[in-house]
Amino acid sequence: MPATADPPATGEVLVAVDVGTSGARAAAFDLHGRPAGQVRRPFPTAIPRDEWAEQDAASWRRAALAALGALIAQLGPSHPVLAIGLTGQCPSVVPVGRRGEPLRPGIIYRDNRATAESRALRERFGDARLHARTGQVPTPFYTAAKIGWIRAHEPATFGAARLFLQPSEYAGLALTGEPVTDWTLAGATAMFDIAQRIWAADLLAWLDLDPARLPVPQPSWTIAGQLRPALVRRFGLARPVPVIAGAADSLACALGAGVTAPGPVSEMAGSSTCLNSVVAEPLPDLDVAIYASPMGPAGYMTETGINTAGEALDWVTALAYGGRGGRPRAGDYERLDREAAGVPPGADGLLFVPVLGDGERDDPALRGTVTGLSLRHGRAAWARAAMEGVAFGMRALLEVLGRDREPAAELRVSGQPAGLGTWNQIKADVLGVPVRRVPGDATAAGVAMLAGIGAGVYSGPGEAVAAACHPEQPVLPDPGRAGLYEAAYRRYRAVLASDLARVWPPGRCG
Repeated sequence: MPATADPPATGEVLVAVDVGTSGARAAAFDLHGRPAGQVRRPFPTAIPRDEWAEQDAASWRRAALAALGALIAQLGPSHPVLAIGLTGQCPSVVPVGRRGEPLRPGIIYRDNRATAESRALRERFGDARLHARTGQVPTPFYTAAKIGWIRAHEPATFGAARLFLQPSEYAGLALTGEPVTDWTLAGATAMFDIAQRIWAADLLAWLDLDPARLPVPQPSWTIAGQLRPALVRRFGLARPVPVIAGAADSLACALGAGVTAPGPVSEMAGSSTCLNSVVAEPLPDLDVAIYASPMGPAGYMTETGINTAGEALDWVTALAYGGRGGRPRAGDYERLDREAAGVPPGADGLLFVPVLGDGERDDPALRGTVTGLSLRHGRAAWARAAMEGVAFGMRALLEVLGRDREPAAELRVSGQPAGLGTWNQIKADVLGVPVRRVPGDATAAGVAMLAGIGAGVYSGPGEAVAAACHPEQPVLPDPGRAGLYEAAYRRYRAVLASDLARVWPPGRCG
């Protein structure tokens, strides 16, 4: 059920700076987790060729500073900023020169060009050994392979790079003058020893990468530096503000959603979808990524994900609901949600595998696929098929997570798509578990919690969640739809396993 309106935020605030996939934003929360303001500055993604996805890394820095400055002006003196935390899309990377300038476009997480480099890394060290050490089986998704591609194909750029930084690390450099990272972002490189919580020296040596060219990994609640004096003056602040290392976006989201113990699973519902849960020790399953916990000096978190989940719905909305300009507004998503509710489960036979980013993180050859298409299908059927396709993908991932542990007890979902009631009901029906929406944006809220822990506002994650996390009542599965969705899910798995869902001819089109 929808939550009642929160009372207005008051007094001191904690700020999250998030360098995401489609833009950077700065969001403020009071000490009870109530939103105090948000400013977003967009930037585009370039797809210069099949399997590539790049962004102008200067726009990461420019958008982050612009959003933060506008937010602080919006807050005014009545909302003093206690601390700033960092997060962002990952694994994405840019080589940075000696003056802090990007030496090439940033290569973002859904870029799948580095197939040869990831294969060579796996052949050299072995999948099981790499997973036990770093929590990852390197694919083109991870930073290690992307840096290896730069080294192999752009050796002059590789040699000139003073640092290799992910988007929020680059924002941290702009804010403090220091390269900033934490254990979770370091884990997204596939070069980080998750047990010792240090860079894996032998993996870096294999890439000819001096550890001095990477930030020093720190706990997520560490004060990484102070806001640079020039920015304190530019933003009109009364005093310096500590900048907290923060965490990778999906793991920060888990904290913001209150997923601090085994049982529930956090879904960061945004451009991509990430599913995260808490484990005491790393799981041996090579299909599950493992990260050092952002919530304490011990413990781990799992992750699986879908590269183009929310983006698939954005695509359908822009094509079918966005009008002549093709740019959907908030009302277009609400209309899509209402119309999808009028289509019966199974989308009237239309099945959509929404892999729209030229490959998935664990399968670069996978492509979006549609089957069962008919002239009778209108935009509402497409909308429902996109929602169901993402839910089927999530079910497959939760089945993987459940192979070595108890099944998920509940899904905690946050982000803009979490406000679509039809989609939440579809997820509950397909997954067979209650779905609880966390109002607002749990990623930004989780980063603000980490900022509060680092600044001494909260004693730890337990106090932060108790003060600032307020989930809604659960959406329960409809048992009457279980059989229908079971049949549709079997169709989804059959399509996903077929050659029809992969690039043709093998390796390249054309």
